[in-house]
Parts: sequence; structure tokens; C-alpha cells
Amino acid sequence: MAQQVKTAITPTRAEDYPEWYQQVIRAADLAENSPVRGCMVIKPWGYAIWENIQRVLDGMFKATGHVNAYFPLFIPLSFLEKEAAHVEGFAKECAVVTHHRLKSVDGKLVPDGELEEPLIVRPTSETIIGAMFAKWVQSYRDLPLLINQWANVVRWEMRTRMFLRTTEFLWQEGHTAHATQTEALEETAKMLEVYADFAENYMAMPVIKGEKTEGERFPGAVSTFSIEAMMQDRKALQAGTSHFLGQNFSKASDIKFLDDKGELVHAWTTSWGVSTRLVGGLLMTHSDDDGLVLPPRLAPLHVVIVPILRDDADSAKVLEYCQSLAKQIGDVQYDGQKVRVELDRREGRGGDKIWSWIKKGVPVRLEVGPRDFAADSVFMGRRDLTPKDKKGLKREEFLAELPRILQEIQDGLLSRAKAHRQANTVKIDDKEELYRFFTPKNAEKPEIHGGFALCHFEGGKEAEEQLKNDLNVTVRCIPLNAEPEEGKCIMTGRPSQRRVVVGKSY
Repeated sequence: MAQQVKTAITPTRAEDYPEWYQQVIRAADLAENSPVRGCMVIKPWGYAIWENIQRVLDGMFKATGHVNAYFPLFIPLSFLEKEAAHVEGFAKECAVVTHHRLKSVDGKLVPDGELEEPLIVRPTSETIIGAMFAKWVQSYRDLPLLINQWANVVRWEMRTRMFLRTTEFLWQEGHTAHATQTEALEETAKMLEVYADFAENYMAMPVIKGEKTEGERFPGAVSTFSIEAMMQDRKALQAGTSHFLGQNFSKASDIKFLDDKGELVHAWTTSWGVSTRLVGGLLMTHSDDDGLVLPPRLAPLHVVIVPILRDDADSAKVLEYCQSLAKQIGDVQYDGQKVRVELDRREGRGGDKIWSWIKKGVPVRLEVGPRDFAADSVFMGRRDLTPKDKKGLKREEFLAELPRILQEIQDGLLSRAKAHRQANTVKIDDKEELYRFFTPKNAEKPEIHGGFALCHFEGGKEAEEQLKNDLNVTVRCIPLNAEPEEGKCIMTGRPSQRRVVVGKSY
């Protein structure tokens, strides 16, 4: 009988993927549940990852001409009522403020001071931002308006999971107004491309760019586009969305301007956003049964140095050597910045400290003991390799090789994720085969059951509902730039000119 390999995280991914996910969060000290149902406390390590995501994306937004602003957390109910499809889409998720103070009654605090109009805690900001755009836009010379805000939103979720789906979460939401339909469509496509660039080149998470079907479209939008990623359990994660809103919201909010012909017309608007869900996506794309694995471009630390100290005269020399090494590493450039390095000065056993950094996903670990100090070398472990796969390097060799090592880890994680997606993506043209693919007990190979099914689909909302009810799967997107291909809809048999991506999702 093969000996079972001990892992830092139990259960393993294969044993219980949802629980494994929670345990990785706990082991990496990313976040924990709060006293408020469905809300999380993002701890420093988790927030540092989010800050790096913010920093990179904010730079990408500004490079494309967008500026940051901030809008109110509270939205008057009447604002939402102006856009019927929008409010219908969010009605079940809205948190509503009806009173503006508390009073004490028999030793208990109860709401008092009923508001004349209820306020909705921001689920998304199209309507409140639209009200401001209506004030700011008078002429075609005022356009385009390219605004982004970093904020929190509230959607009253019934089933929550940290980072992936919480009642309150952090995000950015871009909102833009344009003089023409063409400009608004170009903006929608441009921001989807920004998200795809970020996902692949920073998160090392390959994505499929595509358009949502009518059934999956953002409430009130004319068109919704998304990037879809495959997690290690073969489920899809909608990692970012970009919406072409047409003139729906500008008509609801009365965003009008005089065009270059002197005619009063409505603006064309867009919105687009990503959230702290990306942290969950990062975890599920790369992590293993020993904990978190982070791509270097987003890791809070690139390198951690763990001195192996003993109660002898060499300890002071080892520590001094590590301090000098940390300074040198901090001067090395990677990805246009200085390498982020930490010297672990905590008391305790070296092995325990090393495992704590493995579980946090730091890309490169250095162990330095008396022998390493004496040989002017380091003992290096990489998070993309097994914990036992370590090697000694001369100090100067390590410093010279570090940028290459970090980029090799970054590129390797993307290649690994692409290979996983390719291995679990299949073309399916038969309805029965599709049902077997998404039904574990019927799968010939349950271990590779499920993933992305590329199917012809022209079925509409009814067929989508049937897929959801029968298999708990959805049409994730209609891939952009895919070659036209004649076929028959897998659900209705009607003629089809394209394949869509079908899968289970978070």
C-alpha cells in the first residue's frame, strides 16, 4: 500500500474542495468571518494582496484616461425605480435603510425617526452616478466622462463564501458617458481587454473573453461582456464584467447634451467592475494542499529570509548576515519595482516558521544557518515546487538570478493553469453526452468529470433555465473572436453559427 503523503492543509482538494478552500484562507491568515452574518474581516495578508490588485489596476485605468472619484453609499429608492429592469435585477439583494436614529425603549435600542424616502445601501452605483452625470454633462464638449471609484457594496446574499460571495465586498466600478454609440462600445471592449490583460499577466490566471447571453446579462444593460476563468475544481469564475448600457440609464437619469449639430440627445454609457472575488480566484487557480500559492507580481512579499539560529556564538553572525542579505535583495529590481523582502525575526523553531510562509504562498524562501553563512550562500525553496525541493546557491548567484527566478515562477503558474483548462475543456454536440459530462455518477471518468463544455447554443432563456434546473450549469459566455462554425443548438436543434462555453460556476 502506498504511504499517504502528509499535507499542511486538510482536507485536500481531492477530498473536499470547498472545505480545502476555507482551510487555505485560514492557514494563510487571509480573512475570517465577522460577527455580522455574511461579512468578512480581511486580515493584513489578504488585504495586502487586494492592495496590490488595486495598485496595478488603478495604474491601468489611469493609463487609459480614467480618473477616480467617490459617490454616496446610500441611494434614494426613487433613483432605482427609474430603471425598471435594473431594480428588478437587484431587488432581492438590496439592504434598505428606513430610519435615521435609535431610541431607548425599556432598556433596548429601537429604530426611530422614519425617513421620508428609504435609502438603498449601494448594490452598484449606476443610478446615483447617473444623477451626477446629468448635472455635469451639458455639451458634447463635456464628453467623454471617464470615472472610476474604489468602494464597498452590499448585496444581501443568502449563501456566502469568503471572497467569492459575501454580503459586503470591496470593488472598483467604472462609469463612463460618451457622445456616440461607437465610442461607448469601444470603451466597453477596451476595459474588458484591460481586465483580461491583468488576469493573465498579473494573476497568471488564463481567461476567456466573451459576451453574456440575455439570461446572464447585467440588469438594464444592452450587452454584458465578461472574462471567465477555470478554477482547479473545474468550475468557472466570472472574474470581471464590462457592460454596454446603451442609452437605458442615460434616459432614466436624464443625461442629455447638445451635440455638435446643436441637437439635444442622450449620452451613451458604460460600466465595468472587478471585486475582492479576484483574491478567491487567485487562491483557487494556483494553491495546493500545502496552502496558498501566489504569483510574484501580486505577492505581498517576493522573498522571506528565515535565519536558522541556535544558542551559540554563530547566531549573532547569522543574523547579521541575513540583515545584509535582506538589504541587498531589497535593492534588486523585479517588475519595475524593488523586490519585497522580509527577514523573519520571530522566535520559535525554524521549521514552524518556514511552514507558515509556505502556507502564506511567498514565492521564494531562503533558509540561512551557520553553514550557509560560512559558505556565503543561501538555501532556497520555491513555492511553485514541493516543500522538499530546495537547493543551495552562492549569495551573489542568487542575487543575480532572483529576477529570472521570480519571472519563471510567474510564467510557470500561467502555463500550469492554461494546461489545466485545456485538459478540462471539451467540444460536445450531443445533449445526452452533455448531461453525462455534468453528472458525476454517470461519468466514465469521475475524476475528470465536468469543466468547460463548448457547445452550439441558440436556445434562449427557456433552454438556459432548463440547463440550470437540470444540471446546475449556465452558459458562461459566447467567446469573442471565435471562428464561425455551423451546427445545431444542443438543447433545441435549431441552426447555430457559434459555440458557447457551458459550465458550473461560483
